Amino acid sequence: MTRRPCGTSCRRRAGERAQRSRASCCSGGVVNQLDDTCDKGADMDPSQKKQDDELLQLVTFSIGEEEFGVNILKVQEIIRTMEITKVPRAPEFVEGVINLRGKVIPIIDLRRRFGLVPKAHDKNTRIIVIEINNIIVGFVVDAVSEVLRIPASTVEPPPPVVAGVDSDYISGVGKLQDRLLIMLDLDKLLSSEDMDMLSTM
Repeated sequence: MTRRPCGTSCRRRAGERAQRSRASCCSGGVVNQLDDTCDKGADMDPSQKKQDDELLQLVTFSIGEEEFGVNILKVQEIIRTMEITKVPRAPEFVEGVINLRGKVIPIIDLRRRFGLVPKAHDKNTRIIVIEINNIIVGFVVDAVSEVLRIPASTVEPPPPVVAGVDSDYISGVGKLQDRLLIMLDLDKLLSSEDMDMLSTM
């Protein structure tokens, strides 16, 4: 049998099938929300998608009216405030040391470290025990809130100052539905001189 060449009607049907296929692809809710095209979605960098989908797991706590977060992998434990022994000639932000199951741990008042007004300890005060550069340190906070998982894509670079805290101490600001979460860069909270001093306590 001799096949006849495709005429105008054949090409029209092929065009209609292509339009239906594209309409089906673009009808998804995610594409509509992003106001994007299927072609752009298909060309999305896989590494970018993985970064957007990555979840950060954080321990959150409050200092005054602000909420902060630290990587949960850095946190060893959270304890109630206990007797703190003063250390002579220690910096103002160092409250002293505690004996935690036979281990001496220096205690840092985050309010004083950030240059904020000191606050007396109360029933909500907690000490977050964290390892920084192989040194175990306790940070005094007003209260511990919860453990959160937030998408990495919601975190933005910090402005120069956030809630009175210098951005040198902040790795980013997480935008949640009803509030902002200030993410601390633990490795920058204490200088190398501070760490040397704490290691001798």
